[in-house]
Amino acid sequence: MASARTTVKSSSATSGGGEKYDGFTDDERDAMKERAKELKTAARRGSRAAEADGETEVRARIAEMPDADRALAERIHEIVRTAAPDLAPKLWYGMPAYARDGKVVCFFQSAQKFKSRYATLGFSDLAQLDDGALWATSYALTALTADDEARIAALVERAAG
Repeated sequence: MASARTTVKSSSATSGGGEKYDGFTDDERDAMKERAKELKTAARRGSRAAEADGETEVRARIAEMPDADRALAERIHEIVRTAAPDLAPKLWYGMPAYARDGKVVCFFQSAQKFKSRYATLGFSDLAQLDDGALWATSYALTALTADDEARIAALVERAAG
């Protein structure tokens, strides 16, 4: 008996010609390769050196971003470093992230990374944002006002515990 195989199709999975893909997009594969490289680099360095280099790597990655994403990422970086100085900056799938004991608590994803219309501020399951049985774990960012920055600072403080 032959097994049936289904092809998963997402809105970004087809080109103009209607071709289907089965698996990960090129962008997703690139992100996984970047993550593997990050893990190898961290393993070679050790924890203390990784923490010191994290700030440099995050700032370098932010500097490479397109103008709109770079402006948002720079502000998010400043807000996180001020609101939760105990979170260590590091790269995570090639994007700026902030970790406690090596585990990511929150991260910034540029709009350009996956060709999205907005950048994202996300929180992992380690973030202490629980609010009943339903709460947001990521936020779309297009611009930041003073009120937005205050709200993000409060979220980051809460997430960091």
